[in-house]
Amino acid sequence: MVLGLAGSATLAPALARAEYPDKPIRLIVPFAPSGSTDLAARLIAEFAGRALGQSIIVDNRAGAGGSLGMEQVAKARPDGYTLGMATMSTHGSNVAAYGSRLKYDPLKDFAPISNVATVPSVLAVNVRTPYKSLADFIAAARKEPGKITFASPGTGSLGHANVEYFSSLAKIELLHVPYKGSGMALNDAVAGQVEAITDNLPSALPHIQSGRLRALVVLSDKRSPALPDVPTYGELGFPQMGNGGWFGVVAPAGTPAPVVQKLNQAIHQAMKQPDFVKKMNEAGATLIPTTPAQFQTQIQQAVARYLEVAKVAKMEAE
Repeated sequence: MVLGLAGSATLAPALARAEYPDKPIRLIVPFAPSGSTDLAARLIAEFAGRALGQSIIVDNRAGAGGSLGMEQVAKARPDGYTLGMATMSTHGSNVAAYGSRLKYDPLKDFAPISNVATVPSVLAVNVRTPYKSLADFIAAARKEPGKITFASPGTGSLGHANVEYFSSLAKIELLHVPYKGSGMALNDAVAGQVEAITDNLPSALPHIQSGRLRALVVLSDKRSPALPDVPTYGELGFPQMGNGGWFGVVAPAGTPAPVVQKLNQAIHQAMKQPDFVKKMNEAGATLIPTTPAQFQTQIQQAVARYLEVAKVAKMEAE
């Protein structure tokens, strides 16, 4: 009888793992609603939730370029019931912008699950501004340093880092106006409260297509099919700007490997669904499913790149 009980006790943890998930999962988006990261998260919640047979609840926790929400993910219980949307902001440019003030380590505090998509970003201006091209924009900025305002999804965000880097390469000075996500930043750019905005293409594209914003340049290795007439930074003499950003899913470090693998499989299954593919393609995103190890390598590369960008752009970090 004792042996039987001992055997049952040994099996209990394995059975508990096999039943994962047996309650709703929280997916933290470290930006406000309406941005491209939020769009991807809601598609993942819908389709991966179906694959898992459990609800995935999107929880927007915006602030500090995504670092506030990602800090909550890092500190969450590593049981697979709290996940986060990692981006090149939270796992790249934030390291450069905040330095020792960042309350998590993107390389040590998370269990990567899968990258999801890569997206171009775009520098756009309000249509009422006189800037018809990037050359016009640069010329005006050189004439009146610090006068042109640009919005970003937040201090330390990918958009912030990229524009600061571009400014250093173009030898111009702009006035940064940070927001708590791209939704609010886009609203003010469309309204003319700020002159320019840098954002991921999926969230900016509807405003460009409607004629409320004018796209000057895209950050990508090639022109976006959604904006075939808009040149890349490389075409305009700034190849150092590189490519666009990405966003994927992570869990707190210490999350059991079987749980990570089950989540990876569910996300990949979601990414094969026609509606998922269609909506991401319409948003200008390219799907990039990865293994956890491949995603970890991409995070390492993002951290290294933006530490270098911080040096060139002289972004302050303690």
